[in-house]
Amino acid sequence: MDKGIFITFEGIEGSGKTTQIKLLGERLKKQGLKVLTTYEPGDTDVGQKIRNILLEPEININPLCELILYFADRVQHVNEKIKPYLETGFIVICDRFTDSTVAYQGYARGVSIDIIKELNRILFNEFKPDLTILLDLPVIIGLKRNQQINKTDRFELEDLAFHDRVREGYLKLAEIEPERFFILDATKSQIELAEEIYKTIKLRFHL
Repeated sequence: MDKGIFITFEGIEGSGKTTQIKLLGERLKKQGLKVLTTYEPGDTDVGQKIRNILLEPEININPLCELILYFADRVQHVNEKIKPYLETGFIVICDRFTDSTVAYQGYARGVSIDIIKELNRILFNEFKPDLTILLDLPVIIGLKRNQQINKTDRFELEDLAFHDRVREGYLKLAEIEPERFFILDATKSQIELAEEIYKTIKLRFHL
């Protein structure tokens, strides 16, 4: 594979992104393909320090400050990992990317989506995934899943209305770019979802 493939997974808290990325990455590696699984924020040395600030429940962060921290993490991530691996023919599978920023900081926090888009244009020349898997499910189910594994961070502590806005934001983004997004019902079993994701990627990229 000369040119890499950039695939992102998006969804509300508890949608199962991490599990599905792990299953997909392992399956593609068994085919002999070069695969990098990564995530945002935090999958660089610089990013880990930024992540600690962003997810600390005790810290009150201004929404614009939060936005800039996410973009700082992404600048490091794209230049240190994502683009170099794509340039050497890897399939890069990322847990969250710019769509998360639009959904969480834009639709949910109320930061201007025009500002987010302009920052994305300036910093990344509108660099986008080749495919985005959106794992969609009702907010109450996702939050319950995370409660069961005792996952708590600053975003888990937001109210239902916040997470509803995140979900609505994702669905609006998918409506705007239907050719890039593939929406899946994340209430299905892990096995069912994994099979649908794998088949979609095989067909889309002729793997």
